[in-house]
Amino acid sequence: MTLPVLIAPSVLPADFSKFGEEIHALDEAGVDIIQFDVMDGQFVPNLTFGPDVIASVRSYTQKPFEAHLMVLTPDVMAQRYVEAGCNRLIVHAEACTHLHRTLENIRSLGATAAVALNPHTPASTVEHVLDLIDMVLVMTVNPGFGGQSYIATMEPKIREVRNMISSRGLNDSVHLEVDGGISPSTISGAAKAGANVLIAGSALYKDPKGLAHAVNELRGLATAAFAD
Repeated sequence: MTLPVLIAPSVLPADFSKFGEEIHALDEAGVDIIQFDVMDGQFVPNLTFGPDVIASVRSYTQKPFEAHLMVLTPDVMAQRYVEAGCNRLIVHAEACTHLHRTLENIRSLGATAAVALNPHTPASTVEHVLDLIDMVLVMTVNPGFGGQSYIATMEPKIREVRNMISSRGLNDSVHLEVDGGISPSTISGAAKAGANVLIAGSALYKDPKGLAHAVNELRGLATAAFAD
């Protein structure tokens, strides 16, 4: 049995003036995970969430938090984000000189670890760390900005990572996440290629029928494609 399809919002489009209420609204809409895009202004151009901001909204939901650390120094920052309430930390392979050490450090802090791959980074980068992680994130945009267009040419790479996970007998323990440009028009392609965790930002917040409708629509499309 493979892992279920999960829908996770990127909270970048949220109204930060009422951030706690926004997190609660996502919970009520039925999301499975809440993702915080942590940007340091160095690995990517923007600056976003510090650990204190995340800690301030932890009490608004029991849903898991994951921090996507788009940062140059994940080893320095990891402990603070775990203490803030993040259940999973995602680090970029491109930022980790000693990837095994970084992943082992995250696990020692009591969180699960995941590895993100930029569009240009080959799938084989994660081949020898699958035993240390519970998820691989294939980026379908270049990280650093919300609202970008989905790079459909990443679908063969998604499929390559899924085949790698399957060949190791890890379909029950290692998720495959996709982030970037996910919408009703793109989610089926990502799920059909093998992604079971789908990150959506703009598509959720811009749905005129509301968050719950957006979550249900995306989940339905992804589930149908993933099972195909």
